[in-house]
Amino acid sequence: MTWAQLARTTLENDHVLLRPIVAEDRAAVREPAMSPEIWRYFVMLIETDADFDAFFDAALADQDAGRRVVYHIIDKPTGRTAGSMSFCNIAEADGRLEIGWSWLGLKFQGQGINRWAKFLMLEQAFEQLGAERVEFKTDVLNVQARKGLRNIGAVEEGTLRSFNPMPGGRRRDAIYYSVLRGEWPGVRAQLLTRPKVSRGPEAS
Repeated sequence: MTWAQLARTTLENDHVLLRPIVAEDRAAVREPAMSPEIWRYFVMLIETDADFDAFFDAALADQDAGRRVVYHIIDKPTGRTAGSMSFCNIAEADGRLEIGWSWLGLKFQGQGINRWAKFLMLEQAFEQLGAERVEFKTDVLNVQARKGLRNIGAVEEGTLRSFNPMPGGRRRDAIYYSVLRGEWPGVRAQLLTRPKVSRGPEAS
């Protein structure tokens, strides 16, 4: 089985449940997504139902094609949909993949959900898939997301200038972070013993 096939499974702990999205999740995911503030640093802006439907349809299509594994994030204490996160840019032959397309509804930010979701995905990547490298990228202007990535133990690597266009016409400088296989035991211990939260927009 490929990594994309293996990763299409439920991940959970006491805090969050992640499961691959299905078409029936549309309404549940739509509810927390309809706040434009969430998408300030995202590569697409969701302001209308049509914007969301295009976003959700692309997620389903990417997952069906094996380009992404898109997780529906559920906050375990409340049972409510909190947001979404994906395995993407999957380069199995090179032993690497990215955790990205990460967003949380405003009510669920600053509660550690981002941290626990990324913990489960890192655990899956290194301990089940056998990845050598997990990478992340975000807008260089997104100070809160950068702080959150440092808090989970990711190492800042550098900035790719004028990486891609953004809504509004600006071109984004993308900053990369990563965790390597040899670093995972220490990162895992840090995440389990010193949980922190990052407040504010959490997008990549």
